[in-house]
Amino acid sequence: MRQYQNIVLLSLLLLTLACKKEKMMPGGSETDEMISGTYDPTDYTFDVPDYMPTPVVPAENPMTEEGVALGRMLFYDPIFSADSSLSCAGCHDPKLAFTDGKALSTGILGIEGKRSAMSLVNLAYNTRGFFWDGRVRSLEEQALIPIEDHAEMADTWENVEEKLRRHEEYPRLFRSAFGIERKSELNRDLAVKAFAQFERTLISAQSRYDKVIWESDGFPTDEEQRGIALFFIEDNQSVEHPGCSHCHFNPLFTDNQFRNNGLDSVANLEDFEDKGLGGVNGNIYDNGKFRVPTLRNVALTAPYMHDGRFNTLEEVLDSYSRGGHGVSNEDTNILPFALTEQDKQDLIAFMQMLTDTSFIKNPEFSNPFE
Repeated sequence: MRQYQNIVLLSLLLLTLACKKEKMMPGGSETDEMISGTYDPTDYTFDVPDYMPTPVVPAENPMTEEGVALGRMLFYDPIFSADSSLSCAGCHDPKLAFTDGKALSTGILGIEGKRSAMSLVNLAYNTRGFFWDGRVRSLEEQALIPIEDHAEMADTWENVEEKLRRHEEYPRLFRSAFGIERKSELNRDLAVKAFAQFERTLISAQSRYDKVIWESDGFPTDEEQRGIALFFIEDNQSVEHPGCSHCHFNPLFTDNQFRNNGLDSVANLEDFEDKGLGGVNGNIYDNGKFRVPTLRNVALTAPYMHDGRFNTLEEVLDSYSRGGHGVSNEDTNILPFALTEQDKQDLIAFMQMLTDTSFIKNPEFSNPFE
């Protein structure tokens, strides 16, 4: 019944939008006009510290200042949603390290998704698939999906392309970024290229941890130092637990792999309610596996896990210390270990060192319309 009601609501919404289409789309009515303005793009140069890897940029979408600036505008513009009420930033707030603070995100129709909004931190280093389940290989592919998802923006790309072509400014900005000559050349492929260019600039590498460890600027507190010792595994260390750095290692604090981290007790691999990577590739041994998220800015990205089941870092640590459930494809490092209250506070003190205030306050990542 609820699904039927959602379909009816969507149909009524799209019908209403169609009736109001001309009022909603500023600019001229012609969408095949020539576009004025010059095309002389400037190469974009990443400014990343030596201790960070080189960002990965696909040859078919080279970074330019014009492309990044356009992508930033598109990221914050609600024009991509059917009722022009929700932008990408609606679920990816820079103050929350580009998450939304919810266990499960909701779109314009009030439909609740089945997963938590992932942080967009350091996506330029991920070459192993995007979304929690790795369903797409590139940021460009990723950007195509939310626009037509009924649980998110609930529009169509055909309608979005029309809105962009009729816009007073966007045709000129797309020409500046990609060299198109006519409004009809403005399409989804160029829009997602702009999205991806902006998202690749979202690099976080200036946390207190980075300054202390990599730049020798200051010293960790006793609590932070104990947390560092607990977190990072050394071959000769005496701490009796597997450590966190098997999957969350320097300097990205993720390996971007897909793992079953022992969250769910199931009788067999077919019983996972959300199959994650296995639901995408059809491999039963990948059921229940999800992408390992970065811990950079983790203190800002609660609630945690793919479904937002844990509200605090304390709950996350409690889960890991209990170990898994013996499911056959659990990661081999998911083992029970003793964790005192002091240990937990020490680990959390370390993870708070990974908060990068310069990242969340970077004006180059902020809303250009404000």
